Amino acid sequence: MLVKDYMSKNLVTIGEETKIFDAIEIMKEKDIHRIPVVKNDHIVGLITEGTIQEAMPSKATSLSVYEANYLLNKTTVKDVMIQEVETITENCLLEDAIFQMRQHKVNVLPVLNELDSLVGIITNNDIFDAFLNITGYKEPGTRVAVKIKDDHEGVLAELTEIFKDNHLNIIQIVVYRQKEEPIIVIQTTSEENEKINQVLSDAGYDVESSIKTCKR
Repeated sequence: MLVKDYMSKNLVTIGEETKIFDAIEIMKEKDIHRIPVVKNDHIVGLITEGTIQEAMPSKATSLSVYEANYLLNKTTVKDVMIQEVETITENCLLEDAIFQMRQHKVNVLPVLNELDSLVGIITNNDIFDAFLNITGYKEPGTRVAVKIKDDHEGVLAELTEIFKDNHLNIIQIVVYRQKEEPIIVIQTTSEENEKINQVLSDAGYDVESSIKTCKR
């Protein structure tokens, strides 16, 4: 899975000379929390609710409301934007985006194409949605977790053959190797979880859990 498959492509961008008040209005109108700042289709900065909040006069300031508003009206995005922006290219793996966000403690990455032009943006929420999609969370059926006591070459092929022979359609397969004994989680369209458990048990597999899922 690539970043371009899950990034948001309907971008809202602004220029460097946009006034702070205008940026605030755009965020409210579009219900977004950050906006890439571009110049000639290339990203030059990022403005967020946090950077705007930092630019606001403190309540402890001696400035009058009139003076504070006057200063803010003169302040542009360029004055307060994040200039060193973490970015990622559209053909990177989704895992690369997750790793980069974790490494740099950010929740958003503007996405660039091979010409370094801004083509999208990916956020932690986009990645959460991708995870739900990958695991088949929104699909009705059964999610069964099988503990593999004898991890050997071809075990996945054996499991899929069992499902095929019993006319059980597989949507997703995920292998977890956090423990000594791997766990293979299979999402199937069948809601006959008792049948699935029996079929696997008869084949000598240890079913750790079997949960019915519903359409979401």
